[in-house]
Amino acid sequence: MDTMRSVTTEDLANSREGFFSERANVVAKNAVTSMGLRAAARVPEGVAGNTMQFDIDLTQGKRCDQQRSGRCWMFASLNTMRYRVIKKYNLKTFELSQAFPLFYDKLEKSNWFLENILDTLDEPLGGRLVSYLLTDPIGDGGQWDMFKSLVRKYGVVPKESMPETACSRNTREMDAYLTRYLRGCAKRLRESHEAGVGPDDLSSMKKQMMDDVYHLLVTCLGEPPASFEVRLRDKDDELALSGTFTPREFFDEAVGMELDDYVSLISAPTADKPFGHTYTVSRLGNVWEDGGVRYLNLEPAELKRVALAQLRDGLPVWFGCDVAQSYLGDEGIMDTAALDVDGLLGFPVEGCMDKAERLDYGESLMTHAMVLEGVRLDESGAPTLWKVENSWGKDHGRDGFDTLSDPWFDQYVYQVVVDKKYLSPDERHTYETEEPTVLEPWDPMGSLALAR
Repeated sequence: MDTMRSVTTEDLANSREGFFSERANVVAKNAVTSMGLRAAARVPEGVAGNTMQFDIDLTQGKRCDQQRSGRCWMFASLNTMRYRVIKKYNLKTFELSQAFPLFYDKLEKSNWFLENILDTLDEPLGGRLVSYLLTDPIGDGGQWDMFKSLVRKYGVVPKESMPETACSRNTREMDAYLTRYLRGCAKRLRESHEAGVGPDDLSSMKKQMMDDVYHLLVTCLGEPPASFEVRLRDKDDELALSGTFTPREFFDEAVGMELDDYVSLISAPTADKPFGHTYTVSRLGNVWEDGGVRYLNLEPAELKRVALAQLRDGLPVWFGCDVAQSYLGDEGIMDTAALDVDGLLGFPVEGCMDKAERLDYGESLMTHAMVLEGVRLDESGAPTLWKVENSWGKDHGRDGFDTLSDPWFDQYVYQVVVDKKYLSPDERHTYETEEPTVLEPWDPMGSLALAR
């Protein structure tokens, strides 16, 4: 036996002796086996810094709940929009339909997937690209640019006009059957191409497939309304808005947000993505005619600067992060000081890689989208703690809210969406004019926020 390449009896004996000779290891073992790693690593002094007290604090309606779906990016986007409706009409609360964009996202992602299959007919089935396309063609996740495309094309509707269904509250079954059907479509298209079927006939086949996709989605989610009646009453029970609207008309009238003014900024310190430049991700998107995504990569300090500026102007901020890292989920606390896993274990686990290394080695990426709605500032006006509206219902965290420490922001926030007016002139010029570097489809900056 090659003792240097195998785990030997002597290795095990040495490890056991080393472990049990240290009192701290035994204490850690007893605590962790009883209550779990994070509970045992919880630092009360760090937790104590996460009080719900903020210098800027935007008030929102009742908490929303994405339930058993990966629609966090939709909920976060709609929460930034419903905030405008609540303020504009002085409402107690208000909610936009999350089933409405879900329907059209699944429809558009199906078309996007099939178009990509048609575009890769000569690629090997077992190659990385086609294998990647087949992995998760219509998953629940997404990004801001994809939501913007949906709203630009289809608009928004009040929740009452397209309420939740069993399949929107829990998307697992619908996703599984739609994915299976689309993989079957990919098989038929590739086999037809190999048999000599021409491009026009393949496109006609795709159109029929999309008709089946529509059929499945209406069955699961109901038919999206083409128009609907609205009666909104304000806090004084006065009629604030009434009439018949199409979804696009309702967005223009009630939300009134200039979609193209809002841009996506990322912070990825990897060697292949120098700061101060623009990027896109190959084959990432949903609405075919609207194209894909576009990012400007900046230092975390710049993301904080523009987010703070937008909050000061009274508007919430969409952001994407790796929510599971250094997170006390039951308490809704994202804070590197609130957990000391490395101290508990006695060697670096959380500290074994920096931010760039975590991205390069597959340890971290954007998993969840939420909304910044407040911030605590120090004496110099710098942020120390951020208030976060989550989409996991009012019973999560503290009445549905989380907190996010500023050091956590540096490490695990990867994306914010702000009005481009908050960018510096040079940043704005770069975003608007530079030809973006195209990243591979599997790049971590192409990850889709979907955590639940």
